[in-house]
Amino acid sequence: MSKQAPPPAAFESEFIDGLTSIFEDRIVFNRVLGLKITSLRPDGVEARIDMKPELVGHYAYNRVHGGVISAGLDAMGGLAVMAAIGARHMDESPAQRLHRFARLGTIDLRIDYLRPGIGSHFSLRAEVLRLGSRVATTRMEFVGPDGQIMSAGAAAYIVS
Repeated sequence: MSKQAPPPAAFESEFIDGLTSIFEDRIVFNRVLGLKITSLRPDGVEARIDMKPELVGHYAYNRVHGGVISAGLDAMGGLAVMAAIGARHMDESPAQRLHRFARLGTIDLRIDYLRPGIGSHFSLRAEVLRLGSRVATTRMEFVGPDGQIMSAGAAAYIVS
């Protein structure tokens, strides 16, 4: 019988509130996109974007702009890395862990547009595949209201 790893420890409300404030309020472009965190766990993050006229990329179909998808998935990959870093340093206070994100930046981003982005709202999910001492790699999904994956992404982030 294989031995399973214990589930990751849950974050304190102070860390969740602080990271939510950074992501939703202090990163102003995320506010423009309307990104709202719906789940913040050490092993993955989820958020939502409600469709609005400012996000339309194709007026005839009311389709979300590809740049919104790309920027949203990039932001989510970064958020997943922040959560993974926070989980790695649970021995520190929440305030100490929240200061670890100053140097986080995207190195590489790939987005596959699988289906047209049409819907009233969208869910975005991301998880860290590997968190190294200098680079983290992530996988992300942009999902329509019906649960179908509309776009998929992969990214690398500098963490040191």
